[in-house]
Amino acid sequence: MNTHRSSTPEPARSIAEVLAESRRGIDRIAPADLPALQKDGAHVIDIRAAVTRDVEGHIPGAVVVDRLVLEWRLDPTGPDRMADAPEIGDLVVVVCNEGFASSLAARDLRQLGLTATDLDGGFRAWASAGLPTEPEPTRLVA
Repeated sequence: MNTHRSSTPEPARSIAEVLAESRRGIDRIAPADLPALQKDGAHVIDIRAAVTRDVEGHIPGAVVVDRLVLEWRLDPTGPDRMADAPEIGDLVVVVCNEGFASSLAARDLRQLGLTATDLDGGFRAWASAGLPTEPEPTRLVA
């Protein structure tokens, strides 16, 4: 039995509870509303795995950022921030496969001071709505 504790753990919660909390107080974006928001300057960040993107395609204008480095590439004060990263006050819309992981990622970006939400239903809702896709990403950030 491991008796080493670096801090007191938080009470256990289900992922459904964590997800609901991450979505509390935000307006998730419907796929049909995203193109107008992009025209108004919203940053669309795709965190899906390469294997999925390669098969399903990309939302036009979306920037691909690996989920493992997302916070570092978008941190408004960080030294590892990507070129043309969103500024404080810019809308950031995170996209994953079905709109679950993106809600958690958007929560993390809000903790960095960004105005972040996610695409309701994810890329699959976008594609199911018949919205355009492209075979290659607009930009890929490592």
